[in-house]
Amino acid sequence: MTQSGPSFIDLLREVKVSAVHLEMRDSYGVSDERADFERWQRTGERDIDPGSEYWGLWVEIVSGLVREGVSVRRARIVSEPVTDYIRYEHAGTAVNIGAGESVRWLPRRRASDIALPGNDFWLLDGKVVRFGHFSGDGEYLGDEITDDPRTARLCEAAFEAVWERATPHDQFTV
Repeated sequence: MTQSGPSFIDLLREVKVSAVHLEMRDSYGVSDERADFERWQRTGERDIDPGSEYWGLWVEIVSGLVREGVSVRRARIVSEPVTDYIRYEHAGTAVNIGAGESVRWLPRRRASDIALPGNDFWLLDGKVVRFGHFSGDGEYLGDEITDDPRTARLCEAAFEAVWERATPHDQFTV
């Protein structure tokens, strides 16, 4: 499911108030991070250079949004014990935070009574939802973008419920 029209990066650059991201998978198999993940598995070293090819564009966009007063928050629902992939994500989260994101983690067992959409999502300015679609093994399949108000309200309520219960990154150990 891919969308036509502006890219997600273009939509993100237009955000004026808030961008929130909810991640709910325990593992992603995204090809553009495979080499870094495998290196981290072998060595315990993660690319945390905010100017690297992997991080550079993301850091530029997020830090620019934050400078303009946009709130950028990310919450991750994770199973415990966490997977190697979640440990890898945790090891790189300092870059997200350095760019200006706020990040929290919620153990999945504490999310059982929260109504959650079926897919990871970004909610932009409380109006535009970008769902990310992944295969069973975590490969990115595409996205779906909607401005349906009911969908936006569902995602906003889910994100805020998770955010309220979640642990700030600097207090969450993996």
